[in-house]
Amino acid sequence: MQRIKQTAIRIYGWLELRLQLEAPVKDAALHSVPRNTASWWYVFGSAAFTLLFLQIFTGILLALVYVPAAGEAWNSLNILNHQIPLGWFLRAMHGWGSNFMVAIVLIHMAQVFLFGAYKFPRELTWIAGVFLLLMTLGMAFTGQVLRFDQDAYWGLGIGASILSRVPFIGGGLVHLLLGGPIIAGATLSRFFALHVFVIPGTMLLFVFLHVWMVLKLGINEWPMPGRLVRRTTYIEEYHRQAHEDGIPFVPGAFWKDLTFSGAVLAAVAVCAFVFGPFGPGGQPDPAIIQTVPKPDFFFLWIYTILSYLPPSMETPFILIAPLLGIAFLLALPFWAAEGEKSWHRRPVALLAVSTIAVCWGVLTHLGTTTPWSPHMSAWSSDPIPPHYLQIATPLVRQGAVVFQAKQCRNCHSIGGAGGERGPALDEVATRMTIDQMRFKVVTGGGNMPAYGKNLSPAEVEVLVSFLETLHPANEPPAYDASRRTIETSQADDGATTRTNRNATP
Repeated sequence: MQRIKQTAIRIYGWLELRLQLEAPVKDAALHSVPRNTASWWYVFGSAAFTLLFLQIFTGILLALVYVPAAGEAWNSLNILNHQIPLGWFLRAMHGWGSNFMVAIVLIHMAQVFLFGAYKFPRELTWIAGVFLLLMTLGMAFTGQVLRFDQDAYWGLGIGASILSRVPFIGGGLVHLLLGGPIIAGATLSRFFALHVFVIPGTMLLFVFLHVWMVLKLGINEWPMPGRLVRRTTYIEEYHRQAHEDGIPFVPGAFWKDLTFSGAVLAAVAVCAFVFGPFGPGGQPDPAIIQTVPKPDFFFLWIYTILSYLPPSMETPFILIAPLLGIAFLLALPFWAAEGEKSWHRRPVALLAVSTIAVCWGVLTHLGTTTPWSPHMSAWSSDPIPPHYLQIATPLVRQGAVVFQAKQCRNCHSIGGAGGERGPALDEVATRMTIDQMRFKVVTGGGNMPAYGKNLSPAEVEVLVSFLETLHPANEPPAYDASRRTIETSQADDGATTRTNRNATP
């Protein structure tokens, strides 16, 4: 044992003489940090760092099997899921690690914002964090594309159509992204290169830059109310605080980072074991358009916003809103470099974070549960219930044929069968008059498209005739009270005129 120990010491001495790593490692591990920063609020950055290396490690193992070719990608994922021992668990760890990493990075950014850690002299640290957030989202999106199932194929098509809206250079950007005018083998190769080489390499560069600045500038102190940041005095005050009331980073604060990172890795493993990997779904087939592609969980809020926006607002929102958001984040440390750090005295910052969190939660919930897209098989597989046509006139029966042939049941249900995007039509005649139904069919509105150019006037009339019969037997259809009043008044005037005429000698 003594000989082994002496050999290890000699090897260490040989390496240290040539690498000279002991001094910088000791400086990094033992550098003083303010005592109040050894808090559980400061563990999210280390957890994100840990998750990044989990993604790199599992990604390397997946790349040994994954084939970035249009004809083999889907098959290689199924081989991982079903033929390689624990291949499914490896994929699940990578997928859930991505979800956790996005969540941890977002929480870390919110914590840094609330603690005012973007202020002088940490402006560049914040900017590096903003780029790391964008690259984390880029890793998540490119990873979804690499599943190359039906959802990924059509989701990429939607992404390409969004990119094509960029003025002047949109077509060139799409060609650069896809490797040609269509989604093909070159597309998958480019996304594989982005996901495996370009984005991770750039992230590692920014991560080490970020960590380097944290070590050199120090960990942000606990934001005390009334302790203002001033360029002329802050650095001196920080070093005095770290010297007078500081503790070594190791073990003073490091054990909490280590504990939390371990807990996050355990949570990823539990989710991977219980819920399994993400996809792949159906094999990609451009001939099958009956699909409802949705982005992964962390992009659902964008999906919801675009579903609510009118078509005329989609392009301005897509092209302008992200640029404004990124510009605001990058300009924030220069615009508010000094002043109060404590969230107790920054109510606008606290309100902004709370509002964004609530809106994100609501929009994500809507994107998860709301049937934005129709059931594409409803019109062909679900016939109109017979009791709706038992005593129908020929005109009403013709309207039912139009209702079925024009695929109205993609979005609307009757008799409990059909789509869910629009309201059920079992009692539509009690909610809308004939004129209102006719106007809605022709002009559309809300989520309903206009069918004035897709239906002839005769088809509109027979369709409305059928819709007019959709009401409970004991409840009459809706009517226009003002029109009935006018008709009654005209009938009364006509009766009075006839009476006067008859009474004339």
